[in-house]
Amino acid sequence: MKFQGIYTPAITPLDSAGQIDRTAFAEVLEYLIEAKVHGIIIGGSTGEYYAHTAQERFDLGALAKDVIGNRLPLIIGTGAVRTEDSVEYAKAAKAIGADAILVGSPPYALPTEAENAAHALSIDKAAGLPIMLYNYPGRMSVSMGREFFDTVLGASDNFVAIKESSGDMGQLHRLAREYPQLDVSCGWDDQALEFFAWGARSWVCAGSNFIPREHVALYEACVLEKDFDKGRRIMSAMMPLMDFLEGGKFVQSIKHGCQLVGLRPGGVRAPLQGMTEDEQQRLQTVVSELKREVAAAVGGNA
Repeated sequence: MKFQGIYTPAITPLDSAGQIDRTAFAEVLEYLIEAKVHGIIIGGSTGEYYAHTAQERFDLGALAKDVIGNRLPLIIGTGAVRTEDSVEYAKAAKAIGADAILVGSPPYALPTEAENAAHALSIDKAAGLPIMLYNYPGRMSVSMGREFFDTVLGASDNFVAIKESSGDMGQLHRLAREYPQLDVSCGWDDQALEFFAWGARSWVCAGSNFIPREHVALYEACVLEKDFDKGRRIMSAMMPLMDFLEGGKFVQSIKHGCQLVGLRPGGVRAPLQGMTEDEQQRLQTVVSELKREVAAAVGGNA
C-alpha cells in the first residue's frame, strides 16, 4: 500500500448525552468521501480514542468500514498503553477488512527503542496489515530513532509509512535520506510545505475534517503539480489556522470547525471541555479568511 494524498483522522461525534452518535459519524465519513480526501483514519487522537472504551473503538472501526466500504482506504489506530490492548485493536482491524493500521509508541511507559520495536512487531504479527508508524514524542515522551527503524524494517515488510509528528526537521531529513522505503507523511501541520519539498506524498491532517478541499489543494499543488510557488501561497493562507489550533483546545476546535460546515460533531469527552463563544468566533473568522485566500491562490477552485 502506498500512502499518497490527504488522510483525515476523523472526529467522533457525540450526542447530547455524550454517547457516540453513529448517524452523525456516518455523515462525517460521507462528507470526507465527497470532498475527495484520499484515506480516513479511525481511532486517532483527533477521534478522542483515549476517551473511548475498547468496545466503542471496536464498534467505530466496524461502522466506519460499513460506511466506507471500498471507496477509500481505512486505517485503524491501535494506540494504547498496554501492548496487549494494541494487539487486540490490530486483530479487530484485520477482522473488519481495514486496509492498514496506525502504530505509535505506547504513552507513559517510556520504552527503550528496542522495547518500542518489540511493541510494534507484536502489533504487526497480530494483524499482518500495512502499517503507518506514528512518531509523536510530544504525546508519547519517546521518539522513534535509528535503532527502532533498523529493527522493525529489518524484521517485517509491513512497515510502509510513517506519520512524523516530532516537529524536528532533522528527523524528517533522516527519514528521507536513510529510510526511503518508508512513505513519509506530514504529521506536523505547519511543516507540510517542508515535508512535501523533502519528498513526502501524504499529509495526515486533522483540519481536513472540516476544510478538506483546502488541504487537498496544497497536496495537489506541491505533489502533483510541483508548483511550490502556489503551494507557498496556500500554506501562507493556512498558517493562521495552524497557529490557532496549536494555541490549545485542538480537538474542540476541529469539532467546532465541523459544526461550521454543517456537520453535527457534538461536544468532547472529559477531561476536555468546550470552547468559549469568543474562541468559536475567532475560529470562524480565521476559517473564513483562509477559505478566501486559498480560493484566490488556486483560481477559485478550492
